[in-house]
Amino acid sequence: MSETSQLVMDQAVESLLDRVPNPCVGEELSRVEGPLKVSGKATYAAEYTFEGEALHGYLVSASIAKGTVQSIDESSATAIDGVVAVITDFKAFIRNSQQGGEKKAPTQGVKDVDYFGQPIALVVATSFEAAREGAAALKVHYTQEQGAFDFIAELGKREPITSGNDKPEYKNNPDEGLATAAVKVDSIYVTPSQNSAAMEPHATIAEWDGDQLILHCSMQMLSSCKQQICDALGLKPDNVRLISRYVGGGFGSKLGISPESIAAAIAAKQLQRRVKVVMHRTQVFESTVRRTNTRQRVALGANHDGRIHTIIHNTICTNLPGETFFEPTAVSTHFAYSGQNREVKYEMVRMNQVLAGSMRAPGEAVGMLALECAMDELAEKLNMDPVELRKINDPAIDPSKGVPFSTRKLTDTLDYGAKHFGWEKRHKQPAAQREGDWLIGMGMASATRSNDLKASAARVTLTPDAKAIVETDMTDIGTGSYTILTQIAADLLGLPVSQVDVRLGDTNFPPAAGSGGSWGACSSGSSVYMACKKIRAVLAETLGVEEDNLTLQDGIASGNGMSKSIPELIQGNIVAMGQIEPGKTTKEYTQASYGAHFAEVAVNVVTGETRIRRMLGVFAAGRILNEKTARSQCYGGMIFGIGAALMEELLHDPHNGRLVNHDLAEYHVPVNADIPPIDVVFLPERDPYANPLHAKGLGELGISGAGAAIANAIYNATGIRIYDYPLTLDKLLDQLPTL
Repeated sequence: MSETSQLVMDQAVESLLDRVPNPCVGEELSRVEGPLKVSGKATYAAEYTFEGEALHGYLVSASIAKGTVQSIDESSATAIDGVVAVITDFKAFIRNSQQGGEKKAPTQGVKDVDYFGQPIALVVATSFEAAREGAAALKVHYTQEQGAFDFIAELGKREPITSGNDKPEYKNNPDEGLATAAVKVDSIYVTPSQNSAAMEPHATIAEWDGDQLILHCSMQMLSSCKQQICDALGLKPDNVRLISRYVGGGFGSKLGISPESIAAAIAAKQLQRRVKVVMHRTQVFESTVRRTNTRQRVALGANHDGRIHTIIHNTICTNLPGETFFEPTAVSTHFAYSGQNREVKYEMVRMNQVLAGSMRAPGEAVGMLALECAMDELAEKLNMDPVELRKINDPAIDPSKGVPFSTRKLTDTLDYGAKHFGWEKRHKQPAAQREGDWLIGMGMASATRSNDLKASAARVTLTPDAKAIVETDMTDIGTGSYTILTQIAADLLGLPVSQVDVRLGDTNFPPAAGSGGSWGACSSGSSVYMACKKIRAVLAETLGVEEDNLTLQDGIASGNGMSKSIPELIQGNIVAMGQIEPGKTTKEYTQASYGAHFAEVAVNVVTGETRIRRMLGVFAAGRILNEKTARSQCYGGMIFGIGAALMEELLHDPHNGRLVNHDLAEYHVPVNADIPPIDVVFLPERDPYANPLHAKGLGELGISGAGAAIANAIYNATGIRIYDYPLTLDKLLDQLPTL
């Protein structure tokens, strides 16, 4: 076994991928696991079968939003045929889900109820139906208290936030800058709570083998989730194994563990049986995680020439009592545009509603709904083209940190998008283009998404028959991890993709960064890169050539006039560990991906209905590792933007805190009929400061700014600015021009 190959990103690095003959990386390789998925052979968390049937658990949800569980009458459930037990553990059960990357368990202790739907018990039965019936029959007695359910009513109790996942900023004199600005906007934007609405519900199958706990689960970040499980149950890491081969979507809702995982583990231990707990769709909505609602003030001050000197982005968000997560709405505002006077401030309102946490592109997704609409409003006041306003305020260095950008192609994406979308045909005057009952408009917005590198590890084995085995606990949540890691290993080891076997989703493998924050492919891919680099070094030494002179192609190693096949060159397995960690480049350079969204909409003057006619997204995100999976990610992000702009909204009853649209029938997400022709273009780019792949995060870039482009197009079509998302027809109807 060879030693570990480790890289800390302290400086720009060259990429071996640039020396690969006929590279597979970058090509539109179809998903290697695709045939398994379309044939139903890919096994998801709830689908594992074993010798001996598992018992079924069904979570019991609190029917109050604030108060205390006084007693539970178990006989009301155990009288149901098939019910085996009612599992209650008021101290160990977890109240809600956990954030991604956290090592500690979520808040434990469920006797005190903090939101409607909080899991308080588990009914276990021989069938799912019996468990569900038992849960419905279970009699729970509460002492009820008055909760905080009305956001507006609670605004006076908001508290400042000074630390967390984004830092407040106060630079120079933003108040005076805004007051004396030649041209300014100062607006309040409101965004609602949203749900991730992943296709696969949260599910866990728990079993014990002596002191060993094995969970088949649906989780995005296995390494940190394992630590959360250990902390919640008081277990040693060696005694816990998580298996999550395939995840049917997560979008942040499965970054950390959720209530069913701990309940299943406790029930399996008590009953000495395997226990499966699958959340009902309603429980997914009520008991996992939501994107927080926000109230954002965005103020911009500029000179008559359009140069911005003042940017203020202050946000009020919500969460449960005691929780520290908040939506970092201004995370991109810090570096998006120039301006010497800057303020970013966060405040929190404590509400008795389901946990607020990470949802796809936390921060930018809702922050840019506000910032990019404010930019459009400023452009109008300046009588300036919105594209031109953004270009003249594209900073050369990070205006907040004073450090250079690793790469920055925002202006390039704006120019390309404007040309290819036909931006010059946009009517400058709102409500100037009409086709029958439809008003037509165009809008645009910038896209920015911070790039992160996370510590990640992988093990790669090269066998004497020229096959490679890649092992890491990285997950594939539908983003293409299996395929991209296959491409990286195939290129660096000179093998066809059919000779590479990627094994993911098992904590018996080396710990990866996991799927989240758009860092998954780049971080885990870099660890695979480093392991392959070490194997290349061993092969070069065995062949007797310098590493720089080694060429690997089609299972043949060559260099300095020598050539041998892998079977001729090695007699046993070469096993290498690869590790990647962030270093100085993270602090010395601002790293981000950039893009530009363009949208054309039609708004009906009779009904107020908005139809999106076409969209274009142009993105620069370093090396694109797979054109097909990358484009699909951007499609998904832009569709997320459509949902945020036009329809997605979680509604809590302000009288009792109950979530009233807690399923996919009432929580509206975009479907096929809502989606127009979407074009996605990637501009060539490499970022040597990001990682040895020279790639950057992409998946969440597609959502950042997409909704704002639609909102700006609606304004251009109708002359109506709406500051309260989603932009539903009722908010337009009374302001539309008459026939």
